[in-house]
Amino acid sequence: MADLENEKTLRKIADAFKELAATVNSQTADMEVAPFSSACSFVSPLFGCLGIAFKFAEMDYVSKVDDLAEASKSIATLNAMLDRDIEGNCVRKAGSHTRNLLRVKRGLDMVKGEFLKRSSFQGLYTGICTPPWVGNQESCSCRDVCPPYNLLKKLNEDEASGRIQMQNYIAASGPVILYIDKLFLTRALGVDW
Repeated sequence: MADLENEKTLRKIADAFKELAATVNSQTADMEVAPFSSACSFVSPLFGCLGIAFKFAEMDYVSKVDDLAEASKSIATLNAMLDRDIEGNCVRKAGSHTRNLLRVKRGLDMVKGEFLKRSSFQGLYTGICTPPWVGNQESCSCRDVCPPYNLLKKLNEDEASGRIQMQNYIAASGPVILYIDKLFLTRALGVDW
């Protein structure tokens, strides 16, 4: 996992996805693979911060993002990448760029869902959860959806900035995720495989 000590990981993620969303919203350019894979690589450290349950997701996500980064050396856009796999009749084959793109999109969607849960509390550490200084996480009545108490600390964020950056990611990732869905659906590939 990257050294988060002096980084504002959530800000880097939110800013990168704002740029991708601007590309999508401009409707004049195809999304390039290189900036997409770069933005996705900023998300990787989050999986490690979310706990042991996300360890497999982290390993899978990182390998798929690495594949897309490698693909960006020879394929300019996500559109071209899907078209190339369609021509090669390898869309659904393990290791194909298209399949890896779908898996990365699912990871982004999962992070968006986690952020939606976590940012919807009255406070990230307040509301129905017991504050960390009162007891351990086991005393949390909503431990399945509450963030680990040290999540924001690991991400070098306080509650206010963490909430803002999570909301920024939620807003910016939405159009990017929809764009990827459209790439699959307009080619009659579906997204549930």
